[in-house]
Amino acid sequence: MATPLTDQEKRKQISIRGIAGVENVAELKKGFNRHLDYYFALAHTVRDHLVGRWIRTQQFYYEADPKRVYYLSLEFYMGRTLQNTMINLGLQNACDESIYQLGLDMEELEEMEEDAGLGNGGLGRLAACFLDSMATLGLAAYGYGIRYEYGIFNQKIRDGWQVEEADDWLRHGNPWEKARPEYMLPVHFYGRVEETRDGSKWVDTQVVLAMPYDTPIPGYMNNTVNTMRLWSARAPNDFNLRDFNVGDYIQAVLDRNLAENISRVLYPNDNFFEGKELRLKQEYFVVAATLQDIIRRFKTTKKGSPGRTSFETFPDKVAIQLNDTHPAMAIPELMRIFVDIEKLDWETAWDLTRRTFAYTNHTVLPEALERWPVELLENLLPRHLQIIYQINQVHLDRIAALFPKDMDKLRKMSLIEEDGCKRVNMAHLCIVGSHAVNGVAEIHSNIIKTEVFRDFSDLEPQKFQNKTNGITPRRWLLLCNPGLAELIAEVIGEEYVKDLGQLQKLNDFAEDAAFIRDVSKVKQDNKVKFAQYLEKEYRVKINPSSMFDVHVKRIHEYKRQVLNCLHIITMYNRIRKNPSAPFVPRTVIIGGKAAPGYHMAKMIIKLITSVADVVNNDPVVGNKLKVIFLENYRVSLAEKVIPATDLSEQISTAGTEASGTGNMKFMLNGALTIGTMDGANVEMAEEAGEENLFIFGMRVEDVAEMDKKGYDAMSYYKKIPELKQVMDQITSGFFSPKNPELFKDLTNMLFKHDRFKVFADFEDYVKCQEKVSKLYQNPKEWTKMVIKNIAATGKFSSDRTITEYATEVWGVEPTDLKIPPPNEPREAIEETARALKKM
Repeated sequence: MATPLTDQEKRKQISIRGIAGVENVAELKKGFNRHLDYYFALAHTVRDHLVGRWIRTQQFYYEADPKRVYYLSLEFYMGRTLQNTMINLGLQNACDESIYQLGLDMEELEEMEEDAGLGNGGLGRLAACFLDSMATLGLAAYGYGIRYEYGIFNQKIRDGWQVEEADDWLRHGNPWEKARPEYMLPVHFYGRVEETRDGSKWVDTQVVLAMPYDTPIPGYMNNTVNTMRLWSARAPNDFNLRDFNVGDYIQAVLDRNLAENISRVLYPNDNFFEGKELRLKQEYFVVAATLQDIIRRFKTTKKGSPGRTSFETFPDKVAIQLNDTHPAMAIPELMRIFVDIEKLDWETAWDLTRRTFAYTNHTVLPEALERWPVELLENLLPRHLQIIYQINQVHLDRIAALFPKDMDKLRKMSLIEEDGCKRVNMAHLCIVGSHAVNGVAEIHSNIIKTEVFRDFSDLEPQKFQNKTNGITPRRWLLLCNPGLAELIAEVIGEEYVKDLGQLQKLNDFAEDAAFIRDVSKVKQDNKVKFAQYLEKEYRVKINPSSMFDVHVKRIHEYKRQVLNCLHIITMYNRIRKNPSAPFVPRTVIIGGKAAPGYHMAKMIIKLITSVADVVNNDPVVGNKLKVIFLENYRVSLAEKVIPATDLSEQISTAGTEASGTGNMKFMLNGALTIGTMDGANVEMAEEAGEENLFIFGMRVEDVAEMDKKGYDAMSYYKKIPELKQVMDQITSGFFSPKNPELFKDLTNMLFKHDRFKVFADFEDYVKCQEKVSKLYQNPKEWTKMVIKNIAATGKFSSDRTITEYATEVWGVEPTDLKIPPPNEPREAIEETARALKKM
């Protein structure tokens, strides 16, 4: 009797037959979980088109031996893969047609795919955009991170409160990854350092195995398919075998979980440092496995020539980018490999290390900067602590020679902080151990240079750079907003997809009545579609003609969702006070996740949902104002809401948001921005003209001045009647009648210790919102401004950002060389490789 096929075998069988080649649809439908199996069938078919190009790309890199770029990140917020792959391979039309002929719905199939939510927010999504751009620009680049079994938690809203559920994103399998057990590597922890005649030896360690899973990253229409390699923790078979030898077999097997917990779950903190041992294990685990892999690849050269034994050329062949301080342990780890294993002298090893690494800083918030306790490092990674001390000693000797007797400078620039518990400042380690340091927007990079790391910048000004963030136009226009993408292509051609600067040609159409009408229609169609989604999910009737006012990002005090909420209540009070007065209808949509342990962020969500309950059910308000809290905001939901947005809220306190990338996505998709002069908003205003954004509030220098003289929240409360009314309502329990004290912690924070000065910007924000409403009443003028914004987004392509990293940090050049497709002979690869070497 034949063995029944497993579900995965059935899916694979379908995919081998090929979606387009299936004749008997009834047979195909028989016995399968319809949508999930069709999704897997389609995914496997598309993946088959990827694999040949993937292999070809690796063969090409082997032949050409270019300098490789390694992007180390603890987060890669990839979202869904299917549609992005179809677009980048030029397969979408063929797949759409095949699926249609089978009587299936492509959107329904795409909805079956789980988001790969291996990131918290901006930092992880930026890494994903960068991978897309590196492949599109033909760079030999690799993303390295952790294959978390559970990604960012699924957020449920129950009775207005956030509740977290585990994100079991792998429960149906992942058709886009390939396990590579042949490249499994050991990672060591704990143990002790033994001094021998041959130098220091790290002994008696506990070993965890790092199993790589590779995901293909296709460039746009260039046959390049790069690799993202994510490591999964595995216990070796002899893990805790001593317990087994004394008879505790069960405990020995159970203890394997301790090793495998390293890659179990993503820490759900954004802009907050949590000094847990497991987190440090994750950080070291990824860099230890990655550096072994990098050195193996460095030593492997083209067949017939000897492997590299000298490390002189290491920085000429390897560039490693640290995405924030999370992978900072790569610096002492590479030093350990060079000095302890490869037996290089300290000076040579340090020179090679510094020339190899570059560091991107993503935040200036003090609570976000990593500072690991020396005691924890001594226990977990004793040899690395010794190396960090030695790096620090050489560094401080240099500072002391340059600034004799300046003990304050020595203290401020040390890698080791002595206040209270001794800690290693990881940002300082990254700066000292890298040849380039960058912020992620002009204003942020200036703050780093002049304030946060001023002493380091004064010492080595040439080391500090700016690399303003960007987004990939493939996902954030072609994929999520095909109507707008096609409309743009009709008037300026399709080349803008790989050269976003060409969007400036749209300025020629800003006064064109037909184009204005078409842009407006695309937006309205997107709004109607999203309104239907909201009605289905939230059972709230949405007016698609209302202004869609959207504020989606992680919930954090500095992002000031509270300020938005105070404005909602102000609008509500105005409608209640004068119901017959003219009012521009609004649908305010707020979404985002709060870190599970962040009490104030969770209270902000509860306030928003409580206000929404009152506003949405008040008959006096009717359709004039609706408030929606988007549950479980993630990449796939962003792809729905961003194209439908009229007004993008980017209202952080000036000087707190490093860059932002959501602001760029909204701008590219035809939303107007209301925002402070913070992060990349400043450069958006420069590109589009400040008159084409709604800018309000304090500037960085105003905030600094207020910090000097002191911020008095109560003075604003007393002098602004509408603010007083709003705060009195919240304090009295108007929005929480069953528990009037519910928001006491929140109101107490706003009055007594609000670091982000919500009240100080309230009045200007409300006035600016009045300007927004006034312009929205003139659809033609609104759309003209929209077109000018879209035309100005060229700078904010991640292709531009990566080109700057490549030429100014990594020492590599983007190329438009097309790798020969799989159907061409192997000789074509060698020919292309020779062409690359000549460039």
